[in-house]
Amino acid sequence: MKQYNVGILGATGMVGQRFALLLAEHPWFNVKVLAASPRSAGKTYEEAVGSRWAMTVPIPEKLRNMVVRDLNADMDTITAEVDLVFCAVDMKKEEIKALEERYAKAECPVISNNSAHRFTPDVPMVVPEINPEHLEIIAAQRKRLGTKKGFIAVKSNCSIQSYVPALHPLKQFGLQKVLACTYQAISGAGKTFETWPEMVDNLIPFIGGEEEKSEQEPLKVWGSIQNGEIVKAAAPSITTQCLRVPVSDGHTAAVFVSFEKKPTKEEILTLWENFKGEPQELGLPSAPKQFIHYFTEDNRPQAHLDRNLEGGMAVSVGRLREDTQYDYKFVCLSHNTLRGAAGGGVLLAELLAAKGYFD
Repeated sequence: MKQYNVGILGATGMVGQRFALLLAEHPWFNVKVLAASPRSAGKTYEEAVGSRWAMTVPIPEKLRNMVVRDLNADMDTITAEVDLVFCAVDMKKEEIKALEERYAKAECPVISNNSAHRFTPDVPMVVPEINPEHLEIIAAQRKRLGTKKGFIAVKSNCSIQSYVPALHPLKQFGLQKVLACTYQAISGAGKTFETWPEMVDNLIPFIGGEEEKSEQEPLKVWGSIQNGEIVKAAAPSITTQCLRVPVSDGHTAAVFVSFEKKPTKEEILTLWENFKGEPQELGLPSAPKQFIHYFTEDNRPQAHLDRNLEGGMAVSVGRLREDTQYDYKFVCLSHNTLRGAAGGGVLLAELLAAKGYFD
């Protein structure tokens, strides 16, 4: 595979740090630029991050002394040096939308972890194993933007990547109603227990905007391309509650589902075991070999034990059983800053590279 030079916008934040770790030794992507806000610009990456480095391993040696650029003021030089950028900035939504469009219009593809463009009709929001066909909308987006190479592609919210992968293979039975209660780690808020001591021995039953995303984003992921835009699926009906829990990494979901045609438990387990998507078929570097892992133990999956399965890129499922009000219920888990954030972004970029979108 061809080598691509890449930049990380918002490199000093938690997701930006995770991008830095994943990309430092990536076989296809070479980190050429680290960029952040003006207060970090001109400092080495190590100086800019300082005590805010939140990963459990040190800053990659090859990035430690790289000088951080200003993601706005230095855009022209950044786009001249890279083939694409990963975006994980912490800004207001409208500012993010404008920033990402500026980079795209400068003929620099943007792989975004942000929510700003998730519901822009011609921006694909892709879980690579589930809806890779949505990348075809990029042609319409380029026409709107007036670009030949530039575009924006986004990954979905971290919370839906715990349970939507488990529901996706079951669509053939007609998903009717879904109830999902998510129990979300503090790293999803860019926090650690050191920076958020109020979360120790605590639970907060509200995460701003999260329930709306969790109810609407799956419908775009399951939508279809019509007349140059992605139209959301009409079903299933989804309702969610999203809670912040005292877990460092790993989003758990308790899922209840009803079908038009109720499958057997054996049919569900077989579909989960055999499910694979284009990342597995293409052998992409970040793709888990087994996308969905089912645990037969009553006390699994657990965040502490299972969040790092297959480099944090697999989804864990357990406790499948019939329900008195829905057809079935089960529990899911995914690593929110790997599969749910930076890792999902890197896998999306690998899929785009394999399909020639950066050439």
